[in-house]
Amino acid sequence: MHKWMSVGLGVLGVAVSLPLMAQEPGLAKPNLVLREIVQGMPEGKTQEVRVLTATLQPGDKTPFHTHRFPVTVYVQEGTFTLEMEGRPPVTLNAGQAMVEPPHVRMTGYNRSRTESLRVVITYVSDPGTPFLDPLH
Repeated sequence: MHKWMSVGLGVLGVAVSLPLMAQEPGLAKPNLVLREIVQGMPEGKTQEVRVLTATLQPGDKTPFHTHRFPVTVYVQEGTFTLEMEGRPPVTLNAGQAMVEPPHVRMTGYNRSRTESLRVVITYVSDPGTPFLDPLH
C-alpha cells in the first residue's frame, strides 16, 4: 500500500484529499473549528455569502435581534456571551465558534470590563437579505 493511501485511510470522516495534502511539508493544514449540520439555509438558485468582523468594547452588546438564516460566529479574541430566548446562555472563548439558529430572539455581549471582543461572522442568505432583524 502506498504511504499516501495508509495516511488517507487512517483519517475517517474527513475528505481524503485534504489530510493527504496536509501531510506534505510546507503545505497549510486547515484546523476544523466547527462542524454542524444546520436547518434553515436558503434554498434559492443563488445565495449571497457574507463575512463580517465585529469588535465589541468592554460592556458592549448587540441589539436584540433575530436572523433569517443560520449565522456562524468565530471568536478571535476575548469572550462572547450569547443569550437566546428560551435557551441557556452560551459563552465562547477565543478560538471557539458556534452557529446561531435562525428565528430565535437573541442578544450578544462582551461581559468583560477590560478586554475587547473580536469576532468573525459568516452568513449565507438569499441575495439582499438583511443580516439581522432588530427587535424592539
